[in-house]
Amino acid sequence: MAKATLTISSKNYSSWSLRGWLLARFAGLDFSEHVLPPDDPGVKAEILLLAPSILVPRLRHDKVDVWDTLAIAEYLHEIKPKAGLLPADRAARAHCRAVCGEMHSGFSSLRSALPMNLKGSFPGYKVWSRAQSDIERVVEIWSDCLKRYGGPWLFGEHRTMADAMYAPVVTRLKTYDVRISDRACIEYCLRVMSMPEMQEWIAAAKTEPESMEELEVEF
Repeated sequence: MAKATLTISSKNYSSWSLRGWLLARFAGLDFSEHVLPPDDPGVKAEILLLAPSILVPRLRHDKVDVWDTLAIAEYLHEIKPKAGLLPADRAARAHCRAVCGEMHSGFSSLRSALPMNLKGSFPGYKVWSRAQSDIERVVEIWSDCLKRYGGPWLFGEHRTMADAMYAPVVTRLKTYDVRISDRACIEYCLRVMSMPEMQEWIAAAKTEPESMEELEVEF
């Protein structure tokens, strides 16, 4: 199978890049990275939620270009069906697609109030009510999935596209010192952060020299 290229932007700030990268790694795809600088106007607009659409990450594979993280997830499932990015059971597969779609199109208050910043640390951060409602919904999704499918991942024994889609939220909870009370969800967050892929991404993020002043202030 042809080697692929995944175009991403800042590993420190870009939650969508992290999702696409994790999906490709979960699928076992052989790919190289093409990293766009965070000061690129288009990249900066996407990270600051000012772009009309999200064009990064972008996967190029076998002369096919795919952008939009959900499209990348579905494409990877087509070419790597044995990787298990979607559950084998039809009902669970539909549920997985639903919670991924909710992450993809929702939680705007969480995104804007708690932007991803892996190098940042804001102890005692004030989370406003709308973002708190988003957080509570995320925890509700996690709790339901973990109970329904038995863990340790959202849809059972194997990591799926849902774990990739929600991984950046786990980093946000850590960066902004957000406490949750559900024990299973706390353990899930620790599991996500300890993944070798996540540790590799975070290590690379911490070496990025660039910073975005707009995301380095406690507002």
